[in-house]
Amino acid sequence: MRVLVVANPRATATSPRERDVLAHALASEAQLEVVETENRGHAAALACRAMRNGTDIVVALGGDGTVNEVINGLLTDGVHPDVPALGIVPAGSTNVFVRALGLPNNPVEATGALLEGVRTGARRSVSMGVADDRYFCFAAGLGFDAAIVHGVERQRRLGKRSTHTLYARVGVREFFGTDRRHPRLHVELPDGTRYDNVYFAIVANSDPWTFVGNRPLHPTPEVTFEAGLAVYARRRMGVAGMLLSMARMSGDHPKVGRRGAHVVHDLEHITLIADEPLPFQVDGDALDSREKVTFRSVANAISVVQPAAGTPAE
Repeated sequence: MRVLVVANPRATATSPRERDVLAHALASEAQLEVVETENRGHAAALACRAMRNGTDIVVALGGDGTVNEVINGLLTDGVHPDVPALGIVPAGSTNVFVRALGLPNNPVEATGALLEGVRTGARRSVSMGVADDRYFCFAAGLGFDAAIVHGVERQRRLGKRSTHTLYARVGVREFFGTDRRHPRLHVELPDGTRYDNVYFAIVANSDPWTFVGNRPLHPTPEVTFEAGLAVYARRRMGVAGMLLSMARMSGDHPKVGRRGAHVVHDLEHITLIADEPLPFQVDGDALDSREKVTFRSVANAISVVQPAAGTPAE
């Protein structure tokens, strides 16, 4: 068995020692190659090469951005039987995809689960979303939520560390700095339904959408990896309404009200159209602003190395 580990040396929650432990453990189970990423896009290029040369498993050691790049590299030629399985050892600040899958968020525990999956051959087939030509594993957004991602990215370029506190601070600044009187976004659904006067929209492939610390946020609680996409289209931006909505969609028993947002699940495709270019993000990665984005669901796109529930990790 051939395994490639794509490691992001700049990931928030990893160290050279942890990379060495993972490599040593995997080397006892497979023919192993470990490569550290050097720049944006490198993880995708490495995963693409691995897909085309017959590698069996590609392990993403990093945060959600690294995982997203690896997935896009694996699916460069589309979905086909020879796409390597995806393994994940989380090393980011939030690790939404790993937690949505039910995998351990701790790198050491995740390594144990990965080894168990490698030994037993356990796999889980999951859907992916596509935003124009970019695959995403948990969520993409246009408007306010993407503006927060762009703001955090600007702070990181200035040397700030990605933390939940940074996201909260940027979120407050973006909220009060945005135009909350003139909605500029429109949502088109497969059945012809059109929602106008939308402030921002989140298109989700999984639940939860994100975490605040260890507290999950569930704007689209019924979305699953086995069904289509979901959309949360915000149509009110008052302070009290936003705070109430955030409180109601958090925790283990979310309640998503329909007064402040349109929420629709299990969609094959969705189109977002803006009156002017708005900030755009995919899996927490800040991309160029867009006026129009078309999303679609791709079933059984990726096979994830994941032991069955209840299987002990050694």
